[in-house]
Amino acid sequence: PASAVTAALSCRRYVAGGECKSPARLEGKVAIVTGANTGIGKETARDLARRGKVIVACRDIAKAEAAASEIRADTGNQQVIVKKLDLADTKSIREFAEKFLAEEKELHILINNAGVMLCPYSKTADGFEMHLGVNHLGHFLLTFLLLERLKQSAPARIVNVSSLAHHGGQIRFHDLHGEKSYNPGLAYCHSKLANVLFTRELARRLQGKCQRRAITANALHPGSVRSELVRHSFVMSWLWKIFSFFLKTPWEGAQTSVYCAVAEELDSVTGQYFSDCQPAYVSPRGRDDETAKKLWRVSCELLSIQWD
Repeated sequence: PASAVTAALSCRRYVAGGECKSPARLEGKVAIVTGANTGIGKETARDLARRGKVIVACRDIAKAEAAASEIRADTGNQQVIVKKLDLADTKSIREFAEKFLAEEKELHILINNAGVMLCPYSKTADGFEMHLGVNHLGHFLLTFLLLERLKQSAPARIVNVSSLAHHGGQIRFHDLHGEKSYNPGLAYCHSKLANVLFTRELARRLQGKCQRRAITANALHPGSVRSELVRHSFVMSWLWKIFSFFLKTPWEGAQTSVYCAVAEELDSVTGQYFSDCQPAYVSPRGRDDETAKKLWRVSCELLSIQWD
């Protein structure tokens, strides 16, 4: 019946959520997207490649090269460059940053998109619990290493892909690496809360510098997206297939990342959290400035860096 079709289409439009309408061009500008070989990262890189130069930063070089080749063919932009980055290894992060800084004189957009979800208990090369290590500490270190180049290129933007799951997270300073108790779902939530708190504290510190040209930092929830992120969970993979109609496509999931990266109206907006291309509610734990400051200090200690 026509009414059923109309209802289904209305439901699908609701699921799709917001769309980035900005026509902003990025000629002469450089963007980095981590984890851009699949899912929303790939679609984010594809959109930005229609606007300017994109660095595809990924652990799996073969998949990254295949994605970059597809994006080049689709957009006609040959300035889609693959670079090796394993966020589960601080040595790889430092090597990526060193090579990038040697080869690129400017950086205008850093999209910290890569992530892991529902991993069985495991640790990174540096002994960090995998969710915390990849989703938070890896991007924390990467941002630290690239910040001076962002400052030199300002105005610039840092975009951290978090999740609605941050509402279920807490920063368990007494057991950050899940050695006393571990639940893969909660570990993911904790890491996504860390993304929100990192964004909040980073924005506060950047604003405190009274810069003439701003560097903004914002976080976002991409929505529930049909992607490979749930590959570690058979149950979630099964549910994702059954309810795929009610999930965003990777293109739909990338819209808020693109919006935070290019929308003109966000030129001076910082420290905010977005969903469906509009401001969204942050959990009370995600607004706790004392926890954000402590997480910053602890993160610096774990990574053996000084970031004042």
